[in-house]
Amino acid sequence: MSGTSFRSIDALRGPTATDLVFDELYRRIVELDLPPGTRLSEQDVARSVGVSRQPVRDAFYRLSQLGLIQIQPQRATTVSLVSEEAVLQARFVRTALETETVRGAALRWTEADRATLEANLAAQGRAVETGDRIGFHDLDDAFHQAICAASGHAFVWTLIRENKAHMDRVRWLSLPTGARLAYEDHLRIFDALVDHDGERAAAHMRSHLSRIIDTLATIRQENPGMLVELRP
Repeated sequence: MSGTSFRSIDALRGPTATDLVFDELYRRIVELDLPPGTRLSEQDVARSVGVSRQPVRDAFYRLSQLGLIQIQPQRATTVSLVSEEAVLQARFVRTALETETVRGAALRWTEADRATLEANLAAQGRAVETGDRIGFHDLDDAFHQAICAASGHAFVWTLIRENKAHMDRVRWLSLPTGARLAYEDHLRIFDALVDHDGERAAAHMRSHLSRIIDTLATIRQENPGMLVELRP
């Protein structure tokens, strides 16, 4: 077998049925099509998306590990309330990781990175003007993911994704009024990257990620039934 090469399993494997069910349910929970308290049935979901119950069961387990659904034996599976504690934990993780990646991106900044983020920001601007919440949400993630890649630490985005599920629902609620603010934050981060100013980029990133605290305060007032508040 010496000298024989094989393609990696990752290169050969596409998304599984479980992946597709998970992605669909994750998006619908984040976008509040399935609001907190919604009952979920393996049988109903399987019938709706046209798969057997096993991929749905596996997707439910993954969602429960993220804290997005509650699986209770002999009782209904339901979409979880938004956990304020989980949101603040995610903000801590993101701040720690992304202030470092944005510093690294400023040091390694290339014209290709600039072109990638310029195209992304142009699309963000259009999404803000047209009120495209779904488009802006996806572009927001892509912006942060591109910075991780530009820093030379693309794997960091995987760590962030694993920790930001509750934060995503809060972000979604903030988009009607917060998308423009987020876009303006992104422009400031981009300008600092263009100037290769890592400290200024990190300061803007920290401020940007801190906006979630104000959003939580708004949810406590306007949507208190959606939130499990932080215990004193």
